Amino acid sequence: MKLTIIPVALFSIVLLSQGCVSTKKYGALQTSYADLQTKTSDLRKQYQESQRDLSSANSRVKGLEEQLASERSNVTALQAALDKCLTTSGQGNVNISKLVDEINASNKYIQYLVNTKNKSDSLNVVLTNNLTRSLSREELKDVDVQVLKGVVYISLSDNMLYKSGSYEISDQAGQTLDKIAKIIKDYKDYDVLIEGNTDNVPISKANIRNNWDLSALRASSVVQSLQANYGVDPKRLTAGGRGEYNPIASNDSEAGKVKNRRTQIIITPKLDQFMELIDKAPESKP
Repeated sequence: MKLTIIPVALFSIVLLSQGCVSTKKYGALQTSYADLQTKTSDLRKQYQESQRDLSSANSRVKGLEEQLASERSNVTALQAALDKCLTTSGQGNVNISKLVDEINASNKYIQYLVNTKNKSDSLNVVLTNNLTRSLSREELKDVDVQVLKGVVYISLSDNMLYKSGSYEISDQAGQTLDKIAKIIKDYKDYDVLIEGNTDNVPISKANIRNNWDLSALRASSVVQSLQANYGVDPKRLTAGGRGEYNPIASNDSEAGKVKNRRTQIIITPKLDQFMELIDKAPESKP
């Protein structure tokens, strides 16, 4: 997607080439131009978010396609063996019967993989909709929600969550944390990991040794806030810090550093609960 922005200088030249313009009309045009810039920026953000969602979906599809390709290869090999047996005599009937059973089992497993993929994708959509249903459009700018293989990832920007250069929760984060706490309590049997992440800029605080400390302290602040202010059961909560060593963007640019400075709330369902939603897998792969 390409978004074209008319530079201010060119915009002004176009106006002047049309003759004199009243101050009021020129001001209105400037306001309109500023609105267009804002809308263009919003569209870029939406495009980037769509690209991330598409990349995640493509990774899931690729994994399942590899499994499907492997199973189809097995079927081809079994079919070749069956054809070979048809040209032999003696115990061929016994081998043919066994190979037919194996081929049928492989076909059933392929169908299982296809059905599991479809149900898993549907489950991810349902979970994502449930998680974002109470968040406003403004909050969603600082909150990124993804569901990957049944695990829910809620990524919160540091600008929204903490006071500048600190691990203390900011006042503006309260309303968003309240909504996230309700989501966590909706999934009362799920485990919750709060994970702090930083960019690679060294911290220069007397009471904080390095980015490991900062990320762990920030995760701990969120855990304690969820427990003390929003009534989340502390037995379900785990705080962890990953410092600068889990980046999702390059630290060579300021925009990349902003993305890396984040806190993730990872909500993990129990395995048996997830399998109930997508049906039980076969006891063993044929």
